Amino acid sequence: MAWDEWEQLKAQANERQSTHMRLNQLAPDGGGGGGGGDLVVRQDDLGAVGHEAHILYEDLHAGADIAGAGAGKDGVGSTMQAAATLKSHAFATGTALETTVAIWTSQVKSVLQACAHISNHLDYSKKLHTEDDAKIGAVLSGRDGSAVSVSKLNEYFK
Repeated sequence: MAWDEWEQLKAQANERQSTHMRLNQLAPDGGGGGGGGDLVVRQDDLGAVGHEAHILYEDLHAGADIAGAGAGKDGVGSTMQAAATLKSHAFATGTALETTVAIWTSQVKSVLQACAHISNHLDYSKKLHTEDDAKIGAVLSGRDGSAVSVSKLNEYFK
């Protein structure tokens, strides 16, 4: 390819590019399997997910505590008691078991925190969006107190 030809192709490519911003979007035919295009979440959906996250939190909290399982009078669980006994008899397995319990406990706490965050966030989101909808409804009302139509709202954005 000659240098002149390369320069010519670059110039043609620059001419084809527009200078305005272009956003990628879903094809008008509704491609992509999304259906209507708007994300719709109902209060019942959020409540169900939050409820399941709370149930998972409770079940995990009750059943996954291997550090405290079978705790004796001193509050130390049977797994940690076994680790201490193994270590006292110079078994390397005792240290490995302690490490396993520490990592397990850390991971369980992370999952518990995530479940609590999901549950609390969904409760907060439901409340916040309900309040937002009420505020928007109060602000966007006609002179007679009726709701502003979608077509009228669309005029504001043109």
